[in-house]
Amino acid sequence: MGNKIVEGLSAMTATSQEVTPDILLMDFTIVNACLVGNKENEWIVVDTGLENSADFILQCVEKRFGKNSRPQAIILTHGHFDHVGSVIKLSELWDVPVYIHELEMPYVTGKKDYPLGDPTVDEGLVAKMSPTFPHTSIDLGFRAVALPTDGSVPGITGWKWIHTPGHTEGHVSLFHEKDRILIVGDAFCTTKQESLSSVITHKEQISGPPKYLTTDWKAAENSVRILADLKPSLAIASHGKPIEGEELIQHLEVLVKDFDAIAKPEQGRFVTKQ
Repeated sequence: MGNKIVEGLSAMTATSQEVTPDILLMDFTIVNACLVGNKENEWIVVDTGLENSADFILQCVEKRFGKNSRPQAIILTHGHFDHVGSVIKLSELWDVPVYIHELEMPYVTGKKDYPLGDPTVDEGLVAKMSPTFPHTSIDLGFRAVALPTDGSVPGITGWKWIHTPGHTEGHVSLFHEKDRILIVGDAFCTTKQESLSSVITHKEQISGPPKYLTTDWKAAENSVRILADLKPSLAIASHGKPIEGEELIQHLEVLVKDFDAIAKPEQGRFVTKQ
């Protein structure tokens, strides 16, 4: 039931926004995905939204790069359902590899399932619906490839991937060092993802990763510190609106300082007593 609500809301409200000349943000309300790069033969897709997101992604690709264009690769920040929803369809259509951290490979090759969402972490409706969200692995077969160990991002220059575990064990974020642009994934959010009203309105409220699916809170806190130390000029999260400049720096400083109070739930399956 919860997944049907999520899919329906996403289908009705998908929009796109050019955040920088190199980045088109595709906003499915529930989650974001990106087209990164503006050269015809050097661009990638970062995450693929929900199962019904493929058509909108294809529309955005055709408008931006022309009919029958295809990326060099699809990069997944991790393997949760709202990031891999369209990846099988798109990777087969485009005949391109899908890169993900080696620790996430079992979740996209049919070998390991994620835990069910934990509804006890928050009173918000999204949190309460989370046990109904898809949690079983998908199988990309030979198209699933581990990200290079040198930190490079296949298919595009100038970007590097950073291991930011916590939300999942193999979660990654992407960083463009020259412009200090950060594609966060779910390492932190810029909206309160547990609340349906906040998700719909995109009310700005920087917080940690989605509580109901985060499995290691110590690692999640450390990942936020790593990203804050990069001093990004712009952050694009998978949940919420992009945030930039001094506002971003201040928000990250507060999140790092008060991580337990802002991000970590008081109870839940994956909350350990300090």
